[in-house]
Amino acid sequence: MALTIPGWPDVVGRMDAMRVDPQRRIGSSEVQAVTAMTERLSDLDDEFGGRYARPMAAAFLVNTVAPYLRADASSETRKSMMAAAALLCYLTGWMAVDEGAHGRAQQYYVKSLELAGAGNDPTTYCHVLRGMSVQAADLGHGTPAVRLANAAADASPESSPRMRAFITGQQAHAYALAGEKTNALNSLREAERAVNQAESRLGTFGGFSSATLAYATAQVRHALGDTKGSIASLNDHFTLRDSTDMQRTKLVFSSLLAERQLEVGHLEAACATWNAVLDEYPGIHSGRMDRQVAKIPSLLSPYRSNSAARQTSEHARELIAK
Repeated sequence: MALTIPGWPDVVGRMDAMRVDPQRRIGSSEVQAVTAMTERLSDLDDEFGGRYARPMAAAFLVNTVAPYLRADASSETRKSMMAAAALLCYLTGWMAVDEGAHGRAQQYYVKSLELAGAGNDPTTYCHVLRGMSVQAADLGHGTPAVRLANAAADASPESSPRMRAFITGQQAHAYALAGEKTNALNSLREAERAVNQAESRLGTFGGFSSATLAYATAQVRHALGDTKGSIASLNDHFTLRDSTDMQRTKLVFSSLLAERQLEVGHLEAACATWNAVLDEYPGIHSGRMDRQVAKIPSLLSPYRSNSAARQTSEHARELIAK
């Protein structure tokens, strides 16, 4: 995670000198098409996973968006296209993280930062930095996760309650992983205050709700060694989840819940949680879920004498083999 992250002043205007194809001209309709396609791809990623959606996103970037970026356009349209492409690039990187292609994800993320600068879009720039912090945290790299989350906070162009929660919730998890307990708890309290103040409707990017806060709390508690508290917060998350929330994250978070239930000795509860995951797993094309399911047999191997553990392990093995 020693990636060099360009600062906002470094990316603004960086792509102004891009060679323009005078044979092609774009307008607002092309920008709207890219924005709409990004929304569709995001929905597919949420429902089916990054391994399913990323090839489509990558093809759309190469075959459609890249030529748009080189096309002649008014200054306003050009900036809007850069901003739209930045968001798509960010989403494609997010999908690559789900696949486990972390180096490729970072390439998408850095390109997204550059496009956000060219499109004068500090909001997407901030979101990308936060996404990079999430990636670092998921890989267990606490210090880089803190650096990236703090950079996102510094770059944030707005201080709406929803945005503050979006950033400080990630800062809390990063601080906890880095062993900075006081900073972690302070950030978590700030995220809680911000969520309580927030009234705006959630969007595709940057939505942060009470359910998201419960998940962030679970991650902070687990990183600080409070596994039982983490389980309670994950249960709160599932109570607060909206029916429209992502299917993939539901399964990923359920897998984490099962692992933590097993960690505190609740074998039967862990198996029940895993069985619910395995029932829905075949419909998800997610590298992260593949890895979560692949861990189940080894995690349950010490409990082979228990019939529930044996059945859950066998079910997982059957699905992995398909």
